[in-house]
Amino acid sequence: MMVPYAIHLAPLQGYTDWVYREAHARVFGGVDTYYTPFVRLEKDGFRNKELRDLAPEANASASLVPQMIAASPEEFRRIAGLFRELGYRRADINLGCPFPMQARQHRGAGILPYPDEVKVLLETIFEFPEIQFSVKLRLGWDSPEEAQALLPFLNGLPLTHLTLHPRIGTQQYKGKTDLSAFSRFYDSCTLPLFYNGDIRTLPDIRSLTGRFPRLKGIMIGRGLLSSPWLATEYISDTPLTAQEKIEKLSAFHALLLAGYSSRLEGGEHQVLDKMKTLWDYLLPDAEKRLRKKNIEKFPVGRLSRGSAEFDLRHLDHCRAMIRMNSLI
Repeated sequence: MMVPYAIHLAPLQGYTDWVYREAHARVFGGVDTYYTPFVRLEKDGFRNKELRDLAPEANASASLVPQMIAASPEEFRRIAGLFRELGYRRADINLGCPFPMQARQHRGAGILPYPDEVKVLLETIFEFPEIQFSVKLRLGWDSPEEAQALLPFLNGLPLTHLTLHPRIGTQQYKGKTDLSAFSRFYDSCTLPLFYNGDIRTLPDIRSLTGRFPRLKGIMIGRGLLSSPWLATEYISDTPLTAQEKIEKLSAFHALLLAGYSSRLEGGEHQVLDKMKTLWDYLLPDAEKRLRKKNIEKFPVGRLSRGSAEFDLRHLDHCRAMIRMNSLI
């Protein structure tokens, strides 16, 4: 068997927090590197939620790289300084976020039409020689030529790797990925390169790595939320049985429920709302009525966690979700 390509879990705001990352690493694995959702500088400093998510003691199982988003060297220095203070020696720079609120401030993909600003921002990495930096970016904001024009500059930086999502920022997550534009970037890129975008199945991974064999790896976001076993199936080259998926999903949910119950202060309804956001990915094709019916059966607050009855109801819930996801 060929050595598999590395799998990275893409950071997703509102989903891949430390509770999710730790549970995934402990139950499913297969992911080489996890990333925090981007850390940004607010007027009053950093948000408590982001500081809790970065805490090294909360990230014991997952191999974690913190990600930053910044519009200026000043913002970059504050965020990189925080990472260094917390003991991180790797960091990822977000030049790919398509959210208009960030893009309007020349953050994420919104900075790509301004190559001089990109260069000033990224040259700040030389002020932090103890940190190894990588960059995640899109093809551009308005045009797929924006990242291509930056590539000679990027190739000259001491980056560990680039991750390219082949859409432009104005697409958000709509429309198709532009593999022709990705191919042009791939052909001219001299840095290790990861592909990101619309990877949901094992055939998707094999198709991309077959077409672009010099890739360093694949970064997967929504595909791993909907199929959390995808990375371990790829790395081991062994599909999980339906029963194995049920058992792992049950253990995964137990860890998520315990983590969010201890972290969230809004009571059982806030915990359930948090779980629902994950179930929407696990059940992407299920009829809304059936999905709601199954969610209502989940025993948050109605049974004592750890009891035999809770465990049985929890297992039944996981079986139902897997059936609804057309896995068995």
